[in-house]
Amino acid sequence: MAPMSFVVGTASWTDKTLIDCGRFYPADCKTPEARLRYYASIFPLVEVDTSYYAIPAPAMAQQWAERTPDHFVFNVKAFRLFTGHMTETKVLPRDIQQALGTRRRLHHKTVPEDIRTELWKRFAEALEPLRRAGKLGLVHFQFPPTVQYGNEAMARVEACRAQLPQHTLSIEFRHKSWWDGPARVASTLDFLRIHRLVHTVVDGPQGADNSVPAVWETTHADWLLLRLHGRNIESYNAPARTAAERFDYDYPDQELAGLADDLVRMAPTARNKHVVFNNCDEDKGQRNGIAFMKLLSARS
Repeated sequence: MAPMSFVVGTASWTDKTLIDCGRFYPADCKTPEARLRYYASIFPLVEVDTSYYAIPAPAMAQQWAERTPDHFVFNVKAFRLFTGHMTETKVLPRDIQQALGTRRRLHHKTVPEDIRTELWKRFAEALEPLRRAGKLGLVHFQFPPTVQYGNEAMARVEACRAQLPQHTLSIEFRHKSWWDGPARVASTLDFLRIHRLVHTVVDGPQGADNSVPAVWETTHADWLLLRLHGRNIESYNAPARTAAERFDYDYPDQELAGLADDLVRMAPTARNKHVVFNNCDEDKGQRNGIAFMKLLSARS
């Protein structure tokens, strides 16, 4: 049986509302280096979300590795173009912007194959400093609600897997069709298991097409991933200027306790157990994460 050890962190450590609220970082933590070092003194894990918006430079990933303790782990969110999200050319590397033309919105299907290949290459290069340092955990693929259950969508997921054969990919779907009824749940989980992909247990708002239930199952012997988006039904699909507005939620103690119980029940099925709080408004994720670590410690 796997040991009951959990690794808890938050999605990002540099959100504007987190810094501006002034409640998590000490007053003298005013640089990116100081903030990451302080964050890593509290949490053993962080999810890099900036990589979803733009591919980071390898030099930046090298700095992350150097500024964190030996035991620290980075999960890295995949670049949005790879998962089927619309992407503006302005976030691409400058030479690729010039090749494609500026002020354009792109979908992965509309990008020339040679440029897609180059973008995948650069993303893999950005992961390499963390991998070499032994600090790379999961590469997280969050697919949009437009990616619905079916052969075409499964082929898209398989294509992503083929691009990063050296890495472990976690998969998060954002459409209810993947989990619509027991037969569909079983099919989705079987698909993930066959391709050695990590199922993401999602805690989030319910009641919309892009809401998914918390399916407390694992699909990979070595990995378990729980991502928590909060339960703010009102803000989840309302017009929002930032992710902080969309995921504005503070988990009460009773909900955290219930989640901890569910997690502990499935924990023996995986060796690495990751928990990421994505309720990224101000310091809510950090406070909830600290409380959750204490709950899990008491249950281990």
